[in-house]
Amino acid sequence: MPEPSVLASLVSALRGGAIEVVDLTSPLSSSTPVIQLPPEFGQTAVFELQEISRYDDRGPAWYWNNFRSGEHTGTHFDAPNHWVTGKDLSDVASVPARRLIAPAAVLDFTAEAEADPDFLVEVEHVKAWEAVNGPLPDGGWLLLRTGWDARSHAQEEFLNADENGPHTPGLSPDCARWVAQESPVIGLGVETVGTDAGRGFAFDPAFPCHSYLMGSDKYGLTQLRNLAALPATGSVVIAGPLPIVAGSGSPARVLALVERS
Repeated sequence: MPEPSVLASLVSALRGGAIEVVDLTSPLSSSTPVIQLPPEFGQTAVFELQEISRYDDRGPAWYWNNFRSGEHTGTHFDAPNHWVTGKDLSDVASVPARRLIAPAAVLDFTAEAEADPDFLVEVEHVKAWEAVNGPLPDGGWLLLRTGWDARSHAQEEFLNADENGPHTPGLSPDCARWVAQESPVIGLGVETVGTDAGRGFAFDPAFPCHSYLMGSDKYGLTQLRNLAALPATGSVVIAGPLPIVAGSGSPARVLALVERS
């Protein structure tokens, strides 16, 4: 008997449970939290469904909808052209499909973020993680677990803003630059509303994750959930944005494959 192919082995492992599929995507609805910018700037749309027909005289045998959404609503993918530093780089439709499937490293700072919602990951935090777990995956994702997905049921709790602005964890400016320019990963994934920390507007440069990542032809994944179900190393992420021509990003279904013993 011939040896089974790699793909056949993968299908068998998926069916048998040796590989678990973990959904990292937040459900997309009108109640999905969205980022809020200062009022002088344009705002993203809340997700909306507009019914076309529902087994009625508008279409007796079918149900379907139009939908309205911002590109960066809910769990979504940031393409390089999302930021001015990457304005001449890829739109979301031009991201190579092979880069949408990649290994992941999960760095857990849940305790730190619970103690301080403004907690910032520094380069030394990443280096300490590497000393225990090995190097970040070449061509993979750095996923930042902070426990923030537990807040995703409510806009106010998720944004966690006061008169001084939002308070959510993220990378320091120096760490953002290091991840973008020196690390081997293709992008950053977070549980918060955007890849930058809530105080990122006040950093130098402003919104450093966006500025450095997009300018380095790297990507962002935001509003992830269920990162607690992933090991520190060894999972594979499948990110599926819509290939919107000239789009700066897209809502995405993000899955992780996890090998179970």
